[in-house]
Amino acid sequence: MLSCLNATASAADKTLIDYFLPTPVQGKLTRDAWGADNVLPRDPDNGLEDTTMKQWCYWDGQIIKGPDGKYHMFASRWDQARGHNGWFGSLAVHAVSSKAVGPYKDAGLTWPDSQGGKGHNVTALVLPDKRYAVVVSETRPGDVFVSKSLEGPWEQLGSLKVDANGFNARDGRMSNVSIMVRPDGKYEIVARSGAIWISSEGILGPYKLQGPSIYAGMPGLPARNLEDPVVWYSGGMYHIVVNCWSERKAFHLTSADGITGWKNRGLAYDPTTNFVRYKGGTVNHWDKNERPGVLLENGHVAYFTFAVLDVPKDQEKGNDNHGSKVIVVPFDGAGLDRDMQKIVQAEQKAQ
Repeated sequence: MLSCLNATASAADKTLIDYFLPTPVQGKLTRDAWGADNVLPRDPDNGLEDTTMKQWCYWDGQIIKGPDGKYHMFASRWDQARGHNGWFGSLAVHAVSSKAVGPYKDAGLTWPDSQGGKGHNVTALVLPDKRYAVVVSETRPGDVFVSKSLEGPWEQLGSLKVDANGFNARDGRMSNVSIMVRPDGKYEIVARSGAIWISSEGILGPYKLQGPSIYAGMPGLPARNLEDPVVWYSGGMYHIVVNCWSERKAFHLTSADGITGWKNRGLAYDPTTNFVRYKGGTVNHWDKNERPGVLLENGHVAYFTFAVLDVPKDQEKGNDNHGSKVIVVPFDGAGLDRDMQKIVQAEQKAQ
């Protein structure tokens, strides 16, 4: 279902990574912060973190702008003393900031009365009826919580249901679930498997698998090594960014209908490059940039969020100077959409 891009010169010269913008400093760039040398100096006031690294490691991090003008981030956290593997017991949290880039203040557990707040692979969206939904997977079976307010309280609506629809049922596993409301009102999910799920019956589904993994045709990249997809619609097309953990690179895919004809548009981001940078030129090279999320403004991606770790996962032992947080990186989504439309028009003329 996925075809490699037969690129024009302009597409080959510019991929999604080229649209990341410098991050404005909210506090100050400092070396007096936790982290390895590759992430110093940095601004602890960007995104969501425990600046002392005495309590929490943070992960995930989807942002919704509320009617109050504030930015609400839904993330997960765990006791830093447990090291990175503490994520197996992570809890879903809500954090708030007056600015998209942060700093975000942890407002506590999102649903403290449901399994003690348990939640990982946390993501969030606005429903067509203007309620809000938070979806968790991996450590829970695609559980969905809803609320009329971003401040809660959150009620468990149920769990996502998947109809294999004649395809491989394993492609419906509840891991790394990314969800969106399509322009046609249907719900679309892409999970770690890379299979597209569609529901016309509401957020809980049942979702029907639309085919096998869209990653199957990606050259040199085992599909099993691809994780943490994020799906969105902008510029008249559907987009997915997916991370390849073994290559430590992420890739950008597009489709006209969000189901078929997915094309690999090339590099989305790479932590060894200088794409995470501040105004003034200072660069941070986080060892892991995972769990990408997007915040759209005026129909275009304005910010990416990433769960980041300063060292390899097996070196984050807890009670040390290492940990994870959520960063927010500005993005020129209007530029990406404009250029992608030109590329697609050129491809159509060449057919």
